[in-house]
Amino acid sequence: MKNSIFYQLLEKDDFVEGCHWKRHTFLQNSVILEEGSQSGKVFFILDGLIRISGVIEWDGKQRMRPGVRDLEAGEVFGELALMDNLPHSTTVTAITSCEIAVIDGKRLQNYLSENQEMGCLVYKAISEMLVARLRKTNEKVFSLLAWGLKERGFQELL
Repeated sequence: MKNSIFYQLLEKDDFVEGCHWKRHTFLQNSVILEEGSQSGKVFFILDGLIRISGVIEWDGKQRMRPGVRDLEAGEVFGELALMDNLPHSTTVTAITSCEIAVIDGKRLQNYLSENQEMGCLVYKAISEMLVARLRKTNEKVFSLLAWGLKERGFQELL
């Protein structure tokens, strides 16, 4: 994954560490970002493993936080907030100690506007990543729907 466009971006002389992005270390089990928070950041995993999770509530009383997906070095998260500027929709926790490039969203957008070739490559990479994640999410939704219908005795609808 060292050929990821995000590695290339971080290596650019004019995309400066300490200005455009900062390197952070998160210890195992640390919460990196909390569902509902607004960070204005995009996160690129340099080393380690993280878990994306969300809250499920039922009967207005019970709550659980299942892991939705694990990501590793070379992968990005927090990119939706870059696109729509809304609060984060999930919580992200370090499964192992992690080193993460925390990229300032506004500076990233400005940089990509000023460097259109890199901008096209970054937005293309984000689009491809989102499409792949959406396809996996669709598979999970349909699988859960089929399970729910079977559990309720509606096999004929499958």
